Amino acid sequence: MTRPFLRTTTSLLALSLLAGCISLDPDYQRPAAPVPAAWPQGAAYAPPASAPPASAATPAAETGWQDFFVDADLRAVVGQALDNNRDLRVAVQNVLAARAKYRVQEAAQLPTVNASASGSYSRTGAGSNRQETKSLSAAVGVSAFEADLFGRIASLTRADLETYLAQEETARATRISLISEVATAYITYAADKSLLRIAQETMESAQHSADVTRKRLSNGVATRLDAAEADTIYQTARADVANYTTLVAQDLNALETLTGGPVDPAHLPDGIEGRTFTLAALPAGMSTDVLLNRPDVLSAEHSLKSANANIGAARAAFFPTVSLTTAAGFASKAFGNLFQAQSQSLSFTPSVSVPIFDNGANQANLDYAKATQQAAVATYEKTIQTAFKEVANALARRGTIAEQLDAQQAKVRSAQTSYDLSQARYKQGADSYLNALDAQRTLYSAQQTLVSVQLTDAGNLVTLYQVLGGGVK
Repeated sequence: MTRPFLRTTTSLLALSLLAGCISLDPDYQRPAAPVPAAWPQGAAYAPPASAPPASAATPAAETGWQDFFVDADLRAVVGQALDNNRDLRVAVQNVLAARAKYRVQEAAQLPTVNASASGSYSRTGAGSNRQETKSLSAAVGVSAFEADLFGRIASLTRADLETYLAQEETARATRISLISEVATAYITYAADKSLLRIAQETMESAQHSADVTRKRLSNGVATRLDAAEADTIYQTARADVANYTTLVAQDLNALETLTGGPVDPAHLPDGIEGRTFTLAALPAGMSTDVLLNRPDVLSAEHSLKSANANIGAARAAFFPTVSLTTAAGFASKAFGNLFQAQSQSLSFTPSVSVPIFDNGANQANLDYAKATQQAAVATYEKTIQTAFKEVANALARRGTIAEQLDAQQAKVRSAQTSYDLSQARYKQGADSYLNALDAQRTLYSAQQTLVSVQLTDAGNLVTLYQVLGGGVK
């Protein structure tokens, strides 16, 4: 039994080694990126004066998020999100499912060896006419192994491998997106805390001014118009306090949804002023080839390669299919004789299936595979175009935000000086309350706008880190 079984096994292994040597997949060539080779130029894209040269900065894709986010509290909140976020858990499970599916398909390229044993007993008649029949068998064999002479199974395996790799990149993109969303929510919370504090301070100042104005009115120094105007700014700030109180609560709800649970109050910021959340700059002078390393672009390319392999599998369906079944073992009527040399058994059953007439099903499958591949090409190109737009938009904001921030800070300083002088002149009776009120409104608006610009500045760096394919290590 040993020699025939070895010969059969050797033949199967030889066929399995030959299987897949022929590939009917189209030759894969990465489509040309349908975007310019360089980023847009112009006044909007001028780098900030304080930014270091691009050559001195580490590429975003090689910068781990722990290195990019320099604020320890923010790092703690991001870490909590990576541990608990449900969307990220779904992405990880999708990767595991794709990997398991690939392993199943990969196993089909080699024979599956099964061991079997059976026995039977039957009796007919009675007395001297009674007849008994016994049989025992034990065998090891291969059942219906497809010799992949034209690479159909190999193509399907490559397709599942690329699908698995696409899922891995999708999970990486999900992690980067989650990190960016958490950071943006955290910075937004900080900005709204600042706006709430500014509104509270303005409300308290306006209330004091209103009290003073009412006293001056009772003494016949101020007018009823002055008192009404003083109450206007107070009520405006009061309404803003209520609004920002709601926004801060909603910001915290959004943050805790992303982190998958309550956030330690010790890690929450009191405001956006004076906080450095991220590195000061990211490189902007690189080629647009950097887009090819973005996880969403890599995922789209793996999907394209999977569709390319499916064309090979569809082409192989037009060729004959060779299936092999073999078993080697022992068969006997008595257990004592089961493993004797004379009880050896061997079966070898090859079969060939040749498609002749299938009502156009194979051609339809090939047409479907080709159409899917062309759709994957378009998806890949669209993904690169979207990535280019996202980076270009972020660079346009990065090029002007420093100038805008500097101008707004100067405006707040001027508004503060104007307010202080107007208040002093009003208290001395040298100016009307209307001028003091206008100065207070200007200061309040300038402070609010400054917080908004600070939020844009910090948020833009987070966005730029994300769209450049920021690292997740």
